[in-house]
Amino acid sequence: MSAQVINGKELVSSIREEIRSDAAALTAQGNQPGLVVVIVGEDAASQVYVRNKAKACDDVGIYSEVHRLPENTTQQELIALIHKFNSDSRINGILVQSPLPKHINEEAVVDEIDPLKDVDCFHPVNVGNLMIGKDGMKPCTPHGVIEILKRTGVEIAGKHAVVVGRSNIVGKPMAMLLLREHATVSVVHSRTPNMEEITKQADILVVAVGKAHLIKAHHVKPGAVVIDVGMNRPADGKLTGDVDFEAVKEIASAITPVPGCVGPMTITMLLRNTVDAAGLAAKANVSV
Repeated sequence: MSAQVINGKELVSSIREEIRSDAAALTAQGNQPGLVVVIVGEDAASQVYVRNKAKACDDVGIYSEVHRLPENTTQQELIALIHKFNSDSRINGILVQSPLPKHINEEAVVDEIDPLKDVDCFHPVNVGNLMIGKDGMKPCTPHGVIEILKRTGVEIAGKHAVVVGRSNIVGKPMAMLLLREHATVSVVHSRTPNMEEITKQADILVVAVGKAHLIKAHHVKPGAVVIDVGMNRPADGKLTGDVDFEAVKEIASAITPVPGCVGPMTITMLLRNTVDAAGLAAKANVSV
């Protein structure tokens, strides 16, 4: 029996309706949420992502700005712009689109973003809060995965969750959020010698390595829930995930497609973080 293919479009629509309602309530109080996206250079994929983010903001009632800077923008110029947005009360979220040109140190740039406006959850303060379980910003893709699991009725507590990949953007924070939901978590990566033995133990398998069709049917326990975070474009030009979808769907109980699920959910969580940041800012202003 084939797995349930998780309907990302339906999930995203439902969550964005909630975000739209919250944004409207804040706007009615004079606190419209605002997001600024800064892109440096002409990376084609980044240009598409930025357009999608601006469109999503418009859809839910978030004020948005896009600042396109030339490739030769200096690190000092970019940081000066970030400082400007840090002090701009209309802006609740600051996102600097990756990748940056090689002459700019991305870590140094992220460090200059106000943690309360760090809607990507890359600032060390927010990463630290995530580690110790403190309320605050959650990284967009891992947060989106948790929402997918919860809203499709997947029990997380007490389950064995295996994360394939250890990146700072997905793998590590994904493990932390699954631990927060009381899963038992294993992380496997390129240096794990017995990866298949571990992935086959997973009740929940989250794959985020950026290698097309790495996970085959023999990596998956029958009945597992498989979340594919991968976005790859092989030689044939067709967007595909890290999981061999056609083979694994015959083994799993539920699976996310690529494209159409984790990607749109990631942008949706960016919107959620922006509205939440605006709500916190509004409360802070009232209490002053």
